[in-house]
Amino acid sequence: MSTLLHFYNTLIQIARLPVAILSFSGSTDTDHIQSTYRYYTKRHPRYKLIRHKTLGAALIDLELVDTRDKYTTLIKGKNGAAFHAKRARARGYIFSEIDRNKHIDEIHQINISSASRQGRPMDAPYQIKTAYFESLPHFRYFGIINSSGKLVAYANVGLFGNFCGFSQLIGIRNNDGIMHLLMVEIISLLIDQRQVRYIMYDTFFGALPGLRLFKTMLGFRPYRAKYILL
Repeated sequence: MSTLLHFYNTLIQIARLPVAILSFSGSTDTDHIQSTYRYYTKRHPRYKLIRHKTLGAALIDLELVDTRDKYTTLIKGKNGAAFHAKRARARGYIFSEIDRNKHIDEIHQINISSASRQGRPMDAPYQIKTAYFESLPHFRYFGIINSSGKLVAYANVGLFGNFCGFSQLIGIRNNDGIMHLLMVEIISLLIDQRQVRYIMYDTFFGALPGLRLFKTMLGFRPYRAKYILL
């Protein structure tokens, strides 16, 4: 009975999700855009009746949060993301757009700084030091620099059309709020620049409770995503 009730409640949750139309378009790198579209819309590896990143897509709709002040209001509170980001700034951490090829050693150290994340072993490619990073024209690369000038966290953000998505987001483990600072600054920058309507951070369904909480603290909410290729 409990299993049936859980299934029923899940269906109710899905039915109530707001719908977001996410379009892939406008890039000079059409091959990568098309391959990403295919990846986002392929059959889910476990639930074959649904598409890969459709149900519970973690999104921020920038039509609802269209200024930095509105975003700060959304994420403030005693244990909110704004609090943790402020704490990181006070400890000397700085947000910056980065050239990854100037931080090859630091990126490798970040990648191997923990054997597992979110309850899973780190994927094998993270254990291999990258000799050179190719910068895609529709991607932007950001990082957090500590008071000694060392990169301690980084994120790769793809601008795909009317939305952008995180392809990598990783940092050293500490309690200084560096990941909150990284995310808050990226989202605030995207709000200022008004290039996209939606910011996507993978999905809520399947994420462990700690990661779901992190996404919620940053203002992400679950949506039912529909993708189009223009």
